[in-house]
Amino acid sequence: MTDIPSYLIPSRAAKRTSYDQESIYAVLDEAMFCTVSYSVDNRPYSVPTSFVRYDDKIYIHGSVGSHFMKELERGGDVCITIMMADALVVAKAAFSHTVNYRSVVIFSNAEKIENMDIKRASFEWLTEKIIPGSWNYLRPVKVSEIRKTTALAFSLEQASLKMRSGMPNDEKEDLDLPIWSGIIPLETRRLPPVATTLGGSITLPAHLTRILD
Repeated sequence: MTDIPSYLIPSRAAKRTSYDQESIYAVLDEAMFCTVSYSVDNRPYSVPTSFVRYDDKIYIHGSVGSHFMKELERGGDVCITIMMADALVVAKAAFSHTVNYRSVVIFSNAEKIENMDIKRASFEWLTEKIIPGSWNYLRPVKVSEIRKTTALAFSLEQASLKMRSGMPNDEKEDLDLPIWSGIIPLETRRLPPVATTLGGSITLPAHLTRILD
């Protein structure tokens, strides 16, 4: 990104902001959910959804009958946000408490995917991101299912990353207080799968065993 729009420059802690493409991609590839914000008739809307990045775009999916997807199809301005919380930062004073995080903000417009091959591929990309190794194990997707689903792509041309890491920034006058300070790490992880009671007893497939490693 060469010319940085003013709305991508934070008003506070600008030194924590990065426009490095690979750093932005790394957060997008780890996060599974984003929030898409838009406006209709001067009323704000904000919808959380799953997403996947492929090359320099992210993709979301929804029903062709979804009011949310229909509005995005119109091509109006949207703001997409992603946040990964890494730790609670516990300082000696409540005022200095904060969070270690990585967040991405994207300003873009929806591009409706009409090409059936790309649309099908975007389903595979998302499926493999959420449950790695599952696409070829599952019953093949039907053409009718693809047609019942809207796929939208968003350019990452106007994206920024902001992050914080490290220990608390305790005030100088607080450093000698007999109060504990440090961080409480946070972790998002997949737990052991729980089988449905329908369809009989089926051995857990290898790809679901691997995601726990």
